[in-house]
Amino acid sequence: MIEPRELARLTWPEARALFHGDTVAFVPVGSTEPHGPHLPLDVDVTIATAQARRAAERLGEVGVTTLLLPALPFGVTFFTEGFEGRVSIHPGTLWAVLEDLIESLSEQGLRRVVLSNGHLEGAHVKVLRGLALDYEGRSHHKAQVLFPDNTRRRWAGTLGEEFQSGDCHAGQYETSIVLAADPDAVRESERSALLPLAVDLMGRTRAGATSFREVGAVDAYCGNPAAASAEEGVARVEALADMIVTTVREAWPELFGGPDAAPMG
Repeated sequence: MIEPRELARLTWPEARALFHGDTVAFVPVGSTEPHGPHLPLDVDVTIATAQARRAAERLGEVGVTTLLLPALPFGVTFFTEGFEGRVSIHPGTLWAVLEDLIESLSEQGLRRVVLSNGHLEGAHVKVLRGLALDYEGRSHHKAQVLFPDNTRRRWAGTLGEEFQSGDCHAGQYETSIVLAADPDAVRESERSALLPLAVDLMGRTRAGATSFREVGAVDAYCGNPAAASAEEGVARVEALADMIVTTVREAWPELFGGPDAAPMG
């Protein structure tokens, strides 16, 4: 068992021992935006961090060295326009920040980077997809980047009916994860009073809707947060971690003693 290490908690000599080609570095990517009257603005950071930490634990159980970077708390959040607390950056800014981060890690010898994402806005996800694709064919002198994308059909089906419906912003899916990962952050009196809300978020977005207010999510939530539970949250985090572990196994079998086992970089 190799325990995950948190970069921000290390000294530089401790960090130096982890900056090599076989370490898998996790970059949690979230946002700061409204999530109903019952959840804090950092929900997506909580989800991305919980996913990365659990995946790192599971990889450590089979002898893979992992490194958890501090989460990026800002993303593309145009869809929550009109709600106080939204902090948005442009897609080009998100790309540039992540690219600089990856380049910095590459310069110090890391060759394997996984983006763990908690924010589902289409323009935000598009940046992460593009960045991973851009690094897919890089030489051994650069890091390879994986983005296990839970909005893809392969993974969405493992995350429950509400997630698959698309009406899951601050709903049962996200609220359950926060109940499991950061229970004190949930405003229980507000949560228990919320009624289920179906807005056909995916369909309305495809039809051109550009904000939660426009689709009728006037309190910045949809789905059924009152039905959430910590038990469901634990299961959802496990499914998110499985998505990463499976993707890492498929992309880098040499880490697990496969037939082509050899260090990278």
